[in-house]
Amino acid sequence: MEAPETIQNAWAGLRLVRMAIEQPCPAGVLPSEEAVVLLYGPEPVHEGEALAKAIIETVNRLTP
Repeated sequence: MEAPETIQNAWAGLRLVRMAIEQPCPAGVLPSEEAVVLLYGPEPVHEGEALAKAIIETVNRLTP
């Protein structure tokens, strides 16, 4: 697999994760894709970091 294809696949996977968690995340927990670029950076790993933090924060808020 070539590097560009690998990166495209990484972004596609991250978009699926974002789509799955956008609705259950409380407002303000998951930054927009544009905000992720400004807050974390432009690489797939930065999107992954933002998604992971949003999942953890959502679980913490929903767990008694």
